[in-house]
Amino acid sequence: MPYKLFDVNKEIPERKEHVYVKHCNDDDEDIKCNTSTIPGCMTARGCVYAGSKGVIGGAIKDVIQVVHSPVGCTTYGGGAKRYPSQPNMPDGSEFPIDNFNIKYVCGTDLKESDVVFGGTKKLKQAIIDANKEFPYATAIYCYATCTTGLIGDDMDAVAKELSEELGKDVVAFNTAGFAGPSQSKGHHIANNTIFDRLVGTKEPPKTTEYDIGLIGEYNIDGDLWVIEKYLKEMGVNVLSRFTGDSTHDEICWMHRTKLNLVRCQRSATYIAELIEEKYGTPYLKVDFFSVQYCVDNLRAIGRHFGLEEEAEKVIKKYLYPIKEELAFYKEKLTGKKVYIFSGGPKSWHLSTPIENELGMEVIAVASEFEHADGFVKMKDRVRQGATIVDDPNTLELEEMIANDKPDIILAGIKEKYLVHKLGVPSIMIHSYENGPYIGFEGFLNLAKDIYAYVNTPVWNMLEFDPNSQNEDNNIDNETISNGSKQSAVGAGK
Repeated sequence: MPYKLFDVNKEIPERKEHVYVKHCNDDDEDIKCNTSTIPGCMTARGCVYAGSKGVIGGAIKDVIQVVHSPVGCTTYGGGAKRYPSQPNMPDGSEFPIDNFNIKYVCGTDLKESDVVFGGTKKLKQAIIDANKEFPYATAIYCYATCTTGLIGDDMDAVAKELSEELGKDVVAFNTAGFAGPSQSKGHHIANNTIFDRLVGTKEPPKTTEYDIGLIGEYNIDGDLWVIEKYLKEMGVNVLSRFTGDSTHDEICWMHRTKLNLVRCQRSATYIAELIEEKYGTPYLKVDFFSVQYCVDNLRAIGRHFGLEEEAEKVIKKYLYPIKEELAFYKEKLTGKKVYIFSGGPKSWHLSTPIENELGMEVIAVASEFEHADGFVKMKDRVRQGATIVDDPNTLELEEMIANDKPDIILAGIKEKYLVHKLGVPSIMIHSYENGPYIGFEGFLNLAKDIYAYVNTPVWNMLEFDPNSQNEDNNIDNETISNGSKQSAVGAGK
């Protein structure tokens, strides 16, 4: 396998094993991944707590989220994701606060004295206070962070005690930020915790022959609602969602589904495997990020339930209205070069569709927390010469842009404004621009956003040259000092 060492990594030669360029003579050696970030690299990864609260638990709409941490981690955990939810509950009632899961987060606000003497009393009081503030919440989830992981607070004991005292589930997630190399470990711990503590503890109001669990779909900008719409029109009932627009009770009766669909295969295959092992429920790994994948997966679900005709009706209803418009965007985008820098599996979900259905050239893909199986899929789905990167960092991205000159980058908020300064448009593929991006209409939304960003006139107005030298590099200290004073005077007027 042709590994590559970027010029910026000459002092960190270990990075070579984390970057390679696809070649027809590749051997079977894998890219090194899912390991601790190499010292000296400025990683953009999230922590284990981020994977637990920010991805899994934080999407559930009727649960109080308590972060056992100094205020910084609590702040990070609030309002950071676009996981909208509707107030409707499984029993037909409505939760009193719309989008409760993205509006509120509670914390213990640990101080130095709590680190010295322990923070369990503060955690207990915070949970009691939060329950008084939001008594209608179905359950309470509390999360460990680096600080509480280091001091060793027994969160499980607090959760057990308060579950009995409050009469509702209080669940502790032991996801200290340093407990793994990336947020992927937080996904894994949260899956295991939910399965061990909750799955099988409640029963649904009713069941049907066509009950499915939609696992690993977090409803980013409404993605889940698109898939639910298709399934409902096919006659398939979504009994449980893990965890977008979901409720605590739905999680507890996941064991009653007839089939589980795993959408995000990096963050949620764990619980699908556990349910299959214990309850015998089969699961399908599905992908709805494109027209063709959507067609293929709706047909697969239809075959499983004997609903082939219903699946074809849904496909016809939603595919044909967008075909002409999608063809227009393919014509306009053909030949444009694109990077896909996602946190996890979107780098391999989208690489083939963007080439086949939009005519673009995917010249680089990257992931912050994928595992070996995910990188195998990336390698299989990209073209010859494409660069594949594990745990990319800013300096590497800058070097790649200088060499490759991509037309657009699909990435996250951390990369978006950096590459804007380099004159490259960027679309947020994690939380989206004008989503949803899933399904037939979602893929059209993505095509529209790519077209708009690539063709925005502002990129022709930039005067910034990343390779130019600042003419004022040799300016003397006295001038700098005088200029600073002048700026200060001007600011005071």
